[in-house]
Amino acid sequence: MIYRSPAADVEIPDVTLTEHLFAGARARGAKPALVDATSGEVLTYAELADGVAAVAAALTELGVGPGGVVALVSHNQPRFALALHGAIAAGAAVTPAGALLTAGELTGQLVASRATVVVASEAAAAKVAEAADAAGLEPSLRFVLGEAPGFRPFAELVARGAAAAGAGVPRPDVDPRAAVSMLPYSSGTTGAAKGVMLTHRNQVANVEQNAVGWPLGEDDVLPATLPFTHCYAFTLVLNAGLRAGATIVTLAPYTFDGFLRMAADHRITRAFFAPPMVLAIATAPPGAVERHDLSALRVGICGAAPLDLDVVRRAEARLGCSIRQGFGLTEAGPGTHQTPDAEFATTPAGSVGRLLANTQARVVDPETLQDVPAGERGELWVRGPQIMAGYLGDPAATAAVLLDDGWLRTGDLVRVDESGCFWVVDRLKEMIKYKGYQVAPAELEALLLTHPQVRDAAVVGVPDPEGGEAPKAFVVPEDAAAAPTADAVAAWVRERVAPYKKIRAVEFTDEIPRSPSGKILRRLLR
Repeated sequence: MIYRSPAADVEIPDVTLTEHLFAGARARGAKPALVDATSGEVLTYAELADGVAAVAAALTELGVGPGGVVALVSHNQPRFALALHGAIAAGAAVTPAGALLTAGELTGQLVASRATVVVASEAAAAKVAEAADAAGLEPSLRFVLGEAPGFRPFAELVARGAAAAGAGVPRPDVDPRAAVSMLPYSSGTTGAAKGVMLTHRNQVANVEQNAVGWPLGEDDVLPATLPFTHCYAFTLVLNAGLRAGATIVTLAPYTFDGFLRMAADHRITRAFFAPPMVLAIATAPPGAVERHDLSALRVGICGAAPLDLDVVRRAEARLGCSIRQGFGLTEAGPGTHQTPDAEFATTPAGSVGRLLANTQARVVDPETLQDVPAGERGELWVRGPQIMAGYLGDPAATAAVLLDDGWLRTGDLVRVDESGCFWVVDRLKEMIKYKGYQVAPAELEALLLTHPQVRDAAVVGVPDPEGGEAPKAFVVPEDAAAAPTADAVAAWVRERVAPYKKIRAVEFTDEIPRSPSGKILRRLLR
């Protein structure tokens, strides 16, 4: 059975992402596009439009354009948008990388994505330099959003391109349906990180699809607390906000009280949450939320991981507004489901809402690949204009999830009720989601197996009151009589991975349960 969106299809313009987002930017003039809550930096729509054109012109002069890849490693700040959309306007793809990644992890992404240019924040510059050296990036093509040894100032790139942009630079010759605009890395459904090829059309489509149920306008003020390097934030906050002419307020580093102060001071109208943020609101000490004037906040949106209904209700009571859930995955740009503003009262609490416009779904038995009866659980398959073009350089992984007729196998188990609302009930995929971040067990297992005192290892996700789910390692020591302590193993891993990937618990065992084919039987470890 094919489920279809109850919303009417929307027209997807056959234009580049740049054309779609910036068509009316200069006309908005001095209206703030991005504001940094910490530094007070303001980037107006006119400045953003001019800056994007300048960066595109400068990159074009450097030979960076269609087919090229620019890596962007930074926390949220106004200049992130300049670098991101300047590179896309030049016809290149951007591979965003979280500022929490280690130098080794960054090296892997730089090499795998085939990036030739890197733009880094000052805070990330040292490890980006190490990664760029290891990946063999040309020193003259390393830029920093500020100043740092071994990097050229990003401001120099903007200034270099300003004159050329003013003289009129030819638009890159790209096909919006085929050209990749974003190349985020996702653990997907098979564990290893892969470059997700999102085309201009994928991104334009998802902005328009989400706008049907979650409309934004020029009077909206949006918080950018979720990282722009994640598909959730760069699509639903940055791109959707710019398309609507909203003001986007960045905050880094994120703190709970800092977010509440920002929401009050900047009169935030629509907040985008990950589950840990909602949990923090629900469980904060008495008065911690209430002392801030949040009267401008009309609605909260939550995604990235499942959310406990009781937590939602408590958070709503303290915020004084409803929190609506949605669903998606990086491979879908990311949105596939939402609880529309107009349907909140009629959407069952706990569901992730209904399909976005232009989107179809099937619920399939993962063993037989046959559709299951309505109301029964099965793997979610989705199809629509937002679905990725595939995984970069990995046709086998692409074929495993993206079928010839356009269906994307999500790896998530869902059920659908009689009203067309979807409920996420489990995951087929082995990926762990800690505070909305993706943690691949296979990556941690491969790392553990390089430890000289570890013979075998398996990693599973276990319930965590703060993160939702956290990595736990089962370890077979090389020598039981001289085994390292659990704390020592956890510390060894912690030194080699981003903070959200660290092992939260270690249990020693005599044997890792495996199938005859050698696959780890994780269900026996949970």
